[in-house]
Amino acid sequence: MKFARRLETISPFRVVELLERAKKLEADGHRVVHLEVGEPDFPTAPSIIEAGHAALTGGATKYTQALGIPPLRARIASYYAETAGLQISPDRVVVTGGASAGLMLLSALLLDPGDELLLTDPGYPCNEVFVGLVNGVPVRIPLEASAGFQFSLDQLEDLWSPSTRGVLVASPANPTGAVLPRQLLGEVARSVARRDGFLIIDEIYQGLLYGPESEYRSGLEVTDDAFILNSFSKYFGMTGWRLGWMVVPEQALDGVARLAQNLFISPPSLSQHAALAAFEPAAMAVHESRRVSYAGRMTQLADGLEGLGFQLPVRPAGAFYLYVDVSVFGLDSLEFCWRLLEDYQVAATPGIDFGDHAAARYVRFAFTTGEEDIALGLERIERALGDWGVS
Repeated sequence: MKFARRLETISPFRVVELLERAKKLEADGHRVVHLEVGEPDFPTAPSIIEAGHAALTGGATKYTQALGIPPLRARIASYYAETAGLQISPDRVVVTGGASAGLMLLSALLLDPGDELLLTDPGYPCNEVFVGLVNGVPVRIPLEASAGFQFSLDQLEDLWSPSTRGVLVASPANPTGAVLPRQLLGEVARSVARRDGFLIIDEIYQGLLYGPESEYRSGLEVTDDAFILNSFSKYFGMTGWRLGWMVVPEQALDGVARLAQNLFISPPSLSQHAALAAFEPAAMAVHESRRVSYAGRMTQLADGLEGLGFQLPVRPAGAFYLYVDVSVFGLDSLEFCWRLLEDYQVAATPGIDFGDHAAARYVRFAFTTGEEDIALGLERIERALGDWGVS
């Protein structure tokens, strides 16, 4: 059987392979410390679950409007008013079946075959897949640890070619946890606008910020012309509900609507009704308490790894990852991760999952597990380094 050539350009998502192997080890009776997957270990907030039950028994099991139910679109718009002082029309809010569905819609909306999209390296690996599905061309912007995993305006402008249509940035970013400075984001927005391009800002870790308050809550504070991508998965802890949203310029709504109608019919009805409770005080108190927990875990894991000799170029300002240099131990990231999992039952993600630039040097550790497991993971890593003779 012959398959589409695009499959040749799609690499395995190694974190999924690692997770599958970790589950096999658990099935064989091993206790695995999970530091690999970017999924909150906390369950969805109780009040959201209760709203989901109520919606289910109330009959919310039918198709909805393609762009989402009006009450949820309005509630998301008011969330921007409450958190960032932004007045956004609910008409510009598009509810999606997770951020992945949003990325598919934006790729189909904005890219013709052969069009280039600038992406960061390292960055979320599936971004390139969505570009490839519409026969677009991803072009990577290499990020240096010495620059805090931030690109420069000069880099962007040097890489912009006659085929470039736009740029996708993430803030906070996966896997580095870096937050784009407000000044740089403004410069990028103006540069893209001069070229009649588009700017996509991935904000799915919005709300998961640590340390001093960010200079801004959303990129919409800096530019009103960007396509904003967000999700209920991370801060709101609703990964399995598969729900996200976008804020798009008004002139894009017709095209987005036509694509959404044809590709997805509608976002999940039950999830949308449950998500209405995600912004209520009871749920927001849960989300915030968990953000504080993540901050403590980040410090515990970062301090522990640095104490073992790992090099952490940047402490994350957001998200829930550490992007750590393991080259000092003489192992590339893939070998490091597989040996750590197979022999010591600690799962982490190799940097080659997130791009090419210096990827063999880096491992992503997710602090999406409790303090006890983090402590156990650090003990096992210390033992591994001793056994390998590299501590």
